[in-house]
Amino acid sequence: MSQATPDNSTATVTAHAAQQTSTQLPQQAPAEVKAATAVTPQAIFDVDPRWRPGMLAGVIIGGIVLLIALILVVAYFLLFLGPGLSFIGGVLALIPLAIVLLGVRWIDRWEPEPRLLLLIAFLWGATVSIVIALVADVGTSYLYAAGGADVNMTVFLQSTVQAPIVEEVGKGLGILLIYLVARRYFDGPVDGIVFAALVGGGFAFTENIQYFAIQIAESGTLDFAVGEIFFIRGILSPFAHVMFSAFTGFFIGLAARKGTALGGILMFFVGLIPAILLHAFWNGVLFFIYDFYGYYLVVQVPLFAIAVVTVILLRRREAQMTQLRLGEYAAAGWFNVTEVNTLGTAAGRRQARAWARQRGLSKVMKEYIKDATHLAFTRNRIVSGRDRIGSQQDEAVLLAQVSESRARLAAATPANAAVATPPATPPTPPAG
Repeated sequence: MSQATPDNSTATVTAHAAQQTSTQLPQQAPAEVKAATAVTPQAIFDVDPRWRPGMLAGVIIGGIVLLIALILVVAYFLLFLGPGLSFIGGVLALIPLAIVLLGVRWIDRWEPEPRLLLLIAFLWGATVSIVIALVADVGTSYLYAAGGADVNMTVFLQSTVQAPIVEEVGKGLGILLIYLVARRYFDGPVDGIVFAALVGGGFAFTENIQYFAIQIAESGTLDFAVGEIFFIRGILSPFAHVMFSAFTGFFIGLAARKGTALGGILMFFVGLIPAILLHAFWNGVLFFIYDFYGYYLVVQVPLFAIAVVTVILLRRREAQMTQLRLGEYAAAGWFNVTEVNTLGTAAGRRQARAWARQRGLSKVMKEYIKDATHLAFTRNRIVSGRDRIGSQQDEAVLLAQVSESRARLAAATPANAAVATPPATPPTPPAG
């Protein structure tokens, strides 16, 4: 669907939006100023402001850093493992990565984040975090050797102290940077968990390549030992790094509700504490138990179940907020009141998508639901005072896009077309 650009219709959208949020706006401009600002001074101001200069600069700088880190990681694998082992390890590592990506897709389904930011999160975990961990590993190895630590003590310290601290800080920095650069897309704990999951999934992907390749090199073939390490890391615990980093993302997400940079930085350090402790526990317990699978069932399975329930509750809260904010727009005439249940509930969305598929309108319905959801989150930022001016710009564009999608849906079939059950009634044009 083509995106609407701010024109006369969008000016009307902005006026309606201003009526809804009059208490959130500055005082009224003088008449002569209003007359002068009736039109934009240059065409550049009519361009949809999706990417602001600061965000664009951050993405460019981040892209350069990611590229350098990627080159270093590839060079490391080729130099120490060789192309053959790296390739086989990479193929095996794709399986747990696919499991993680499916989990992320489920978490992020309600209000999807921009794909570019999701890619950046994954690449940060897969490259930059790995480089940080490798540099720290080399440096501390020399320190342990200089201090006279024996091999067993060195391995223990690296696993239970060094790795949890260095790796969680490295991964967490990626989540924090996304928050600082792209705060408008960071709306709460669920977004923090999504970005954290991709950072953690990226880290685990690269780490698994190394683990699988080293085991294959030691075994000389794909034997039982290789199968066991693949089963443990790839099947039983693909979400381990995801769960560690999720704490950092969750707490940064709490700060996102206020939208302050300082709050995000403070919550970054708060989130690191449980992330590091859980990571240290995960690694350290393996030095003291003999029945790994029994431990896994008693400890790790319940932890994973708690994580899933937490995400479900957070997603339910997002749905409730979506209904609340869309209800405000419905009261102002932007939606029919019956649409709020459809757009604001998972069941309603499924019915709406099924209705659209039967009429060849899947793409339009998908855009309509997506824009309406972003509109609700944008309204929430306005109400909470976060990035108010930028959010009002986004609100104007989203209202125009929602209105366009509604018109296309309404034109495709009569407004009272038969449907299975409410609240899946196809959207109808707003009254008046």
